[in-house]
Amino acid sequence: MNHSGQLVLIVSGNGSGKSTLAKIITGLYIPESGNIRLEWYRQHFSVIFLFDHFLELETNSLDLQAKEYLEKFHLNTKVQVKNGSLSTTALSQGQRKRLALLTVFLEDRPIYLFDEWASDQDPFFREIFYKQLLLNLKQRGKTIIVISHDDRYFHLADRVIKLDYGKVEYDNAANYSQ
Repeated sequence: MNHSGQLVLIVSGNGSGKSTLAKIITGLYIPESGNIRLEWYRQHFSVIFLFDHFLELETNSLDLQAKEYLEKFHLNTKVQVKNGSLSTTALSQGQRKRLALLTVFLEDRPIYLFDEWASDQDPFFREIFYKQLLLNLKQRGKTIIVISHDDRYFHLADRVIKLDYGKVEYDNAANYSQ
């Protein structure tokens, strides 16, 4: 079954294992039981976890595309790109996370995983993230997995996966209509 072009939300309370599940899915953690049946899956993920650093761009040919994303991410007045390097990363936490978002958009992989990415964003950009950027990825046929507490956006998902004390439950995103 092909699930490309779907937006999947993983939701639950704090400490229930959402981030651990994300790290198992992406191959960063080895599961203690069970198995993952795809050998090639790691190279298909672009992942943004909660973190405090930025990965530099590796190629100069992406400058023009990076500049376009900086505009979309409302960072073009704070950061410039030249020869594959950013002029600064001395920004707020939310703005640095947008720079990380720039990196994964430039990687253009088939699967995206965002671990509480929008938690440091102001309400204006949070709306852009959920209603424009994620839906754009979906339209481009990307699979998007979002770990989130933002229940006001659950209705945008194709599937909602709830973790409850180590058990996985599936929910219909339509149950979260606005």
